Amino acid sequence: MNDMLVIDNQGPLIGATNYFDTLAAKKGLFYLSWNAGAARLLVPDSQERTLSEMRTGHYVIISRGPWLARGGQGGIELLFEDHTETPFCLHLSVEQTDRLLPAAEEGCQFTLSIWTRHGMRAQMPGKYRRVASIPCLEPWVERQSPLDVRKTSGERP
Repeated sequence: MNDMLVIDNQGPLIGATNYFDTLAAKKGLFYLSWNAGAARLLVPDSQERTLSEMRTGHYVIISRGPWLARGGQGGIELLFEDHTETPFCLHLSVEQTDRLLPAAEEGCQFTLSIWTRHGMRAQMPGKYRRVASIPCLEPWVERQSPLDVRKTSGERP
């Protein structure tokens, strides 16, 4: 993103932004912004048709990892989990976000809101994870603690 992006944050909401008039938006690039424990996906005008696909998701899984097709540079995957074989998915470069969540936030839950020039268009729960590579395209798997593993294997804690 070469333009100076401005987002007027109102907690987890966006009060105003110039994103929709930036060169990146005109090129059709999505942008992921974080504030107040929420993720906000900015959808450029040329990509508004994807809203119906995003809305099929029951929740979104945001995965971060090296994007192999781009030489291992950092990548972000947004998988809109609809429990089908082919959920809608977006891949972003790290330049398309204003923040990378630290490893300590893996497994955290948040709300994703989806924004167009006309305001917020949808909201859904989200989950965050670090992955070995992008694309990941894997469903969410709850990780067991060592105590849980002992219980299911018959071991005593």
